[in-house]
Amino acid sequence: MQVAAFAIPGDPNWRWRIVNYAGETIEESRDSFPTIASAVANGKKRLVQMNVVDRSVVVRSHRSTSHLRAR
Repeated sequence: MQVAAFAIPGDPNWRWRIVNYAGETIEESRDSFPTIASAVANGKKRLVQMNVVDRSVVVRSHRSTSHLRAR
């Protein structure tokens, strides 16, 4: 799992989001933070508290084009 920080346009503050390796949002902060670092630190603390194992399967976002090269 990864913790990412994001900001909403028009709002100078940051929030954290916990995302699994398949790209699905697991949890998102309701609180906002003045810096990226403080948002990520708080999100990492929450991730440790959750104590979950990521069993998601990574979805491939692209197809191989090897079939096109054989022509």
